[in-house]
Amino acid sequence: MKEVKILAPCAMLGYGYSLDSFEEGMMHKPDAIVVDAGSTDGGPHKLGAGVAIVSRRAYAKDLIPLLKHGLAAGIPVIIGSAGGSGGAVHVQWTLDVINEILLAENIKNVKTAIIWADIPHEAVRAGLKNGIVKPLGNNIPELTEQRLTDTTAIVAQMGYEPILAALKEGVQLIVSGRAYDPAPFAAVSSFYGIDLALGYHLGKILECAALCADPGSAKDCMLGTFKDDGFILTPLGGKRKCTPLSVAAHTFYEKDHPYTLHGPGHVLDLENCEFKQIDDRSVFVRGSRIKMTDPYRIKLEGARLETYRSFVLAGIRDPMLIECLEEVQEDAKKQTLAFYGNPEGVSIRFINYGKNGVLGKQEPSKNIPHEIGVVLDVLASDQETAKAVCATLRSTLLHYGYQGRKSTAGNLAFPFAPSDVSFGPVYEFSVYHLMDVSTPEQYFPIEWQVMNP
Repeated sequence: MKEVKILAPCAMLGYGYSLDSFEEGMMHKPDAIVVDAGSTDGGPHKLGAGVAIVSRRAYAKDLIPLLKHGLAAGIPVIIGSAGGSGGAVHVQWTLDVINEILLAENIKNVKTAIIWADIPHEAVRAGLKNGIVKPLGNNIPELTEQRLTDTTAIVAQMGYEPILAALKEGVQLIVSGRAYDPAPFAAVSSFYGIDLALGYHLGKILECAALCADPGSAKDCMLGTFKDDGFILTPLGGKRKCTPLSVAAHTFYEKDHPYTLHGPGHVLDLENCEFKQIDDRSVFVRGSRIKMTDPYRIKLEGARLETYRSFVLAGIRDPMLIECLEEVQEDAKKQTLAFYGNPEGVSIRFINYGKNGVLGKQEPSKNIPHEIGVVLDVLASDQETAKAVCATLRSTLLHYGYQGRKSTAGNLAFPFAPSDVSFGPVYEFSVYHLMDVSTPEQYFPIEWQVMNP
């Protein structure tokens, strides 16, 4: 079969990438440039607040070479989960950045497909009533009418089908809302008649760019080449290499099962995959299998404003305080809450980095460190309450008279002044559900546009 090549610049649009590696990738004459721009890894804040994951400056810096060289080469440039969360506000933000670039670079008449991924609240409400919207997992809170009403934005992960439909129209640029991360890569494979299993598997790896290489990096370009009954992964720029171990390890990341991966309308089976070194930096992969599911289900993501946060970052170096730190913190917490009459909706926690800040009670090491970085984290129903409680908690812990204390100057060292940070609104995933759909394209309308005519 014809070799089909996909160039993946970086793991996240706006993370940055080496121009040398990108130029090497273009020398291979790729058939498409595909870049993922979104994730839920950072939590629900970006979706709920309607803001991007990366800065506008970094986003534009990454986009300029893709648009200039990709469009000049006559190959499609595909952006998945535009703007970070793939909602309407994120897609529009992306289009604004692209428009600025096209004007500045005098690139005209770019045939563009915009694929929206916003889900109406009423569709979710009806789906709940009809039993076709169900939580993704056992620990998802019940989606009550109030929680649904409070949800600021709902998006769904599209599969490859809407992106394939855009490719078939011969567009130069595809800006898609929230997409299943491997879906844009699978759409390219399907466009060229390649086994969908290979397309989704390649996309699963390539959407993170050179993270599958050794050493891994989210900021180097990768080339994926469909060939025969598999695909080849090649890091670009000469700094890294792929090995069977590095590629297999990345294949199995972020999964709850070693070789089964669920996506929109399908299940990917990687049990019989083979990973073979074919030169000093490339690996050939084959053996991917896929099973289509009925009904076709898409994942819904929605966020609601839950609370407000204030926090303090401080350091502790007194060994006597470090030894009894949890007991002191618990008493400081009780004193602070009592001072405000134990108000409802206020939550206090301490994160002790250097002792158990990452694993918490599951931390197996019982070594006593010589210093600790502690985060005093306060949540409340409004910002003013969070700020007030945080200030009282900080002063209480700062001057707490624990047994054996020799100095009365203060228990905490602050790296910043002012020490207290009012973070603002905190969001939670109120919608994290699966929904049955009648067709893969049902909730993903395509808007056709000629940019900078």
